[in-house]
Amino acid sequence: MSKGFDDLLSKVASCSRKKVSVAVAQDGPVLEAIEVARTRGIADAILVGDLKKIQPIAEELKIDLSNYEVIDIEDPVEAARKAVSLVHDGTADMYMKGLINTKDFLKSVLDKEVGLRTGKPLSHVCVFEFEGQQKLYFLSDVAFIPYPTLEDKKAIIENTVEIVHACGIDCPKVAPLAAVEVVNPKMPVTVEADELTKMCERGEITGCIVDGPLSLDLAIDPEAAKHKGAEGRKIVGDADVLLFPDIHAGNITYKALTHLCKCKNGNILTGTKAPVILTSRSDSTEVKVNSLALGAVVAEAMNK
Repeated sequence: MSKGFDDLLSKVASCSRKKVSVAVAQDGPVLEAIEVARTRGIADAILVGDLKKIQPIAEELKIDLSNYEVIDIEDPVEAARKAVSLVHDGTADMYMKGLINTKDFLKSVLDKEVGLRTGKPLSHVCVFEFEGQQKLYFLSDVAFIPYPTLEDKKAIIENTVEIVHACGIDCPKVAPLAAVEVVNPKMPVTVEADELTKMCERGEITGCIVDGPLSLDLAIDPEAAKHKGAEGRKIVGDADVLLFPDIHAGNITYKALTHLCKCKNGNILTGTKAPVILTSRSDSTEVKVNSLALGAVVAEAMNK
C-alpha cells in the first residue's frame, strides 16, 4: 500500500519504463517536470509542438533535446491531435497537457478517431500526502464536473477507486461529504450520499466501502468520530476517498490545502483509456512530477 509519494516512486521503479506524450510542449514548467521525470526514471517523453519555440526553452533550462523524440508541429490543435494519437495507438502510455488551453486539450482527449474516450464520464482525482499522515488521500472531483448528478457521483467513485487500487489500496473507504452526517430531505446532497451508500450495499458500486453522508471531520478524524458517537459507522475518521458534493466545495478545499498546508500532491484525469496528466499552470514542478509518477503507476495497472 502506498503511504506517500516516495512509495509511489518505488512502485514506478518496479514497473516497465513508461512514455508520456506531451501536447504543445513549448512550455518551460512542463519541460522542466519532464526532464526531472526522465532523470528520476519515472518516464521518457515524446515532445509534440513548435520546435522553434521548444529549442530556446530547452537551452535556457539546460535540457538536452537529444534525449527526447521531438515532433515538430506548429499549430497547437494539430499538435494535440498528434500527441493524443500516439497514446491512442499505444506508442505512448500517458498524455500530458503543455502550452494549450484546456478546452482544446480536452477536445483532443475526446476526439472520436484518435482520442482516449471510453464512454464513461471524465473526472479529476487529486492525490494528497500530508505531513504527519501515514496515508494518501484521494479527492474528487475538484476540477471537472461542476454539479455532479447522482449518476455522475457514481462514475466519479468508480473512476477514483481504479486510481486507488493502482496505488495498492484494495478496498478503499469512500466518504461522500456533506455539511452534516445525517440524511435531511431538505439537503439533497445528504440524500444522494445515502443513495450512494445503498448502491454500494446492493453491489452496484464495487471494490470499495461507501459511507455517507459524512461531515469532513468524521471522515478524516477518528477523535471527532469518537466524540460524536459515530463509532458504529463504516468510516470513523479513516476515509481514503473524499467525494465532494460539487466543484465549489472541492476546488476551495483543494486550494486551501495546497496554499495553507504542508503537503505533496499529484493530479490525474480519469475515465479515459490511458492516464491523462492535466495540471494547472500554477502547479509547481513537484506537483507535475508527482502527477507523472501517479500516471505511470496507473498506466502499469491498466496494462495488467
